[in-house]
Amino acid sequence: MSAAPANTARRSGPLVIKIGGNTLESQSSSPDLWRALVATAHATPGGIVLLHGGGKAVDRHLSRLGFPTVRREGIRITPQDQIDEIVAVLAGTVNKRLVASINAAGGQAVGLCLGDGGLGGVPTAVTTRFAFDPGLVGDVAQSGNPRLLRTLLTEGFLPVVSSIGIDAQGRFLNVNADDAASGVAAMLGACALVLLTDVPGIMDADKRIVPELTAEHVESFIASGVISGGMIPKSRAAVVASSTIGAPVVILNGNDTAEFTRFLRGEPVGSRIISAR
Repeated sequence: MSAAPANTARRSGPLVIKIGGNTLESQSSSPDLWRALVATAHATPGGIVLLHGGGKAVDRHLSRLGFPTVRREGIRITPQDQIDEIVAVLAGTVNKRLVASINAAGGQAVGLCLGDGGLGGVPTAVTTRFAFDPGLVGDVAQSGNPRLLRTLLTEGFLPVVSSIGIDAQGRFLNVNADDAASGVAAMLGACALVLLTDVPGIMDADKRIVPELTAEHVESFIASGVISGGMIPKSRAAVVASSTIGAPVVILNGNDTAEFTRFLRGEPVGSRIISAR
């Protein structure tokens, strides 16, 4: 892989990739993916910023401690008595394992969280966005400062960012990783945003991949139940990001390195979320 992704060549910002699901669960069995990421980081003028989730690892850790796991509309309910454990998994174990996998593939990864260097701004708890109380869940603030990421990218590092924010009172906030990726992509003027997940894209009612969607399509699919669970916040974050950065957001199967490689060659894969024309 010797050139930047063909579908990002006209934009100079970094490529922002969000990774989650089974790809994080099976890092040792995915060396080709990490090598592809490293090669792409070297070939892309703006570099790569990697955002990550880690919900399955959090679920296992909380279960061992006897804590319940509750999600609504794809959002983890985050009570005060769980936040420290969630931070320990996402900003600790998951983040550092991902850094280790990338560095073992020849990269120069640096592990961060949204609270480092003011990257996530000063987030606030999103108590008004939902018809329920999600607990200590926050958003990437518009006041986010990209200087730390730009400095690392300029020096050839690959930032790996966990979705843990810190508010004005110094409290940890659990930020949905898709929302975090959307916010970081907007902040950096990304050339594209890729959401790697456990499915090959957004499916219609007949289980066929929908190659291109607008905000109207996404909301229609949510209302009809075609998009449900964790795909609700993912697809809505993609809509926001596409509108903000002025470029498509692509949802791909992160467990298929060949599909990711096809995306890098500019081939039509997965589902593209676009702004309405």
